[in-house]
Amino acid sequence: MTSPRLLGALDNLHGMMADLVQALPDAEVRRQFHPALHPPGWYLGRAVYLETYWLRERLQGDADLSGRVRHIFAPGSATPAQTGALLPPRDHLLNWALEIQDEHLTRLANPGLLPPHPLLADDWLPSHLWQVQSLLYEQLLLVLIARNIARSPERDYQPAQPLVPQLPTASTASVSQGHYRIGAREGVAFDNELPVQAVELHSYRIRRRTVSNAEYLAFMDDGGYERKELWSEDGRAWLAASGGTHPYGWRRSADGNWHGVGLNGPYGLVADDPVTGLSLHEAQAFATWTSGLGGELAGAVLPHEYQWETAVRTQALTEHGRALEWCSNTFEPYDAYAAPADPELATAELDGRHQSVRGASVHTQPCLRRASLRRAALPDDRHLLAGCRLVLPPAPS
Repeated sequence: MTSPRLLGALDNLHGMMADLVQALPDAEVRRQFHPALHPPGWYLGRAVYLETYWLRERLQGDADLSGRVRHIFAPGSATPAQTGALLPPRDHLLNWALEIQDEHLTRLANPGLLPPHPLLADDWLPSHLWQVQSLLYEQLLLVLIARNIARSPERDYQPAQPLVPQLPTASTASVSQGHYRIGAREGVAFDNELPVQAVELHSYRIRRRTVSNAEYLAFMDDGGYERKELWSEDGRAWLAASGGTHPYGWRRSADGNWHGVGLNGPYGLVADDPVTGLSLHEAQAFATWTSGLGGELAGAVLPHEYQWETAVRTQALTEHGRALEWCSNTFEPYDAYAAPADPELATAELDGRHQSVRGASVHTQPCLRRASLRRAALPDDRHLLAGCRLVLPPAPS
């Protein structure tokens, strides 16, 4: 029998995703709002498919339901641009999801309804389902944010408190040179978090807080997007192609003040809140600009993900979890990584093209808020609403 805590978490997640889809007009459930994201209804359907695949096909040998929709929801099947035409109407999708997920909760709650299987030992499978569906829930929220951004070009929103630029400061914590353990040490983890690694790091300082809205505005006001010397070659190519001049989701009101567009529409940008909506190129350009300010900020760069995880594990870094954070390294498998045979367990982004992203956002569920959790994004991606943090050389002795 699955633990009541896990059953409650899955039930709650089912309801939250269904409510988000229920609130949309039928046509928008199948509409693509961002080129890198599926239509909203796909994320609910993918969550149902995953449960059907594991609980019925893998555990009970019944591939009927999963086989019917595999062409829509399985890895490597339909692209984000294709899935809208394949999804059923909203009410049909919701009724299908409700019926199947209620049945799955019943099976998980009653030991006699599922056969003994290693995947059920220590609640591994329900824990895994909670995590992958939490990622889908977070991605569904990103779709809804993209929907609002696409619908909010207006300039008539007036923020109550104008955002004022502020130069970054070197409020840092120090991590000493040494050997540290990286990776998932306990519990249910994704394949890319394993196996545990021993890494050697040189001493460094890490900023206690992520880059704020006010600090990023200072970069913008100092010509950050126009000063090509701040940008890498790839960054300059991204600038030329995108015409970027501000973070994703930022809008300028008629009075010249900046505001944001989020899950609930336009909102005032709080100066100390983490800036989000950056590509890797923007994060790198900000770090180069900050380093150029000199003094204690000289040498500022984005952290390697090992530095980030070590800072969290050693309690050097306690202010995190409100924004995803770009890291300086490519997203690669750990030493001695063994790829799972099942494509539903294997991380597709270990392809040499993706960049490491760490941390959690305000939309991240509790089961994903661990130091070892790794994410990946393409350098051009901004829809993740990721920000950045800076690391600095050790203080002079």
